[in-house]
Amino acid sequence: MAVGVFDLFSIGIGPSSSHTVGPMRAAAVFAGELKDSGALERVASLRVDLYGSLAATAGGTAP
Repeated sequence: MAVGVFDLFSIGIGPSSSHTVGPMRAAAVFAGELKDSGALERVASLRVDLYGSLAATAGGTAP
């Protein structure tokens, strides 16, 4: 997998891009794979379980 400079340095939403850009990219890849496989039309809902520091901030970081 090739990684370019723009993959390493990107502007994300909020104060912590590791909690925003990473999950957004992972979701985009997952949705793209569902679409490419022809399974997207059969998906009615998804369950997402968060772990680690991402789970700890799932409700947001604002007071």
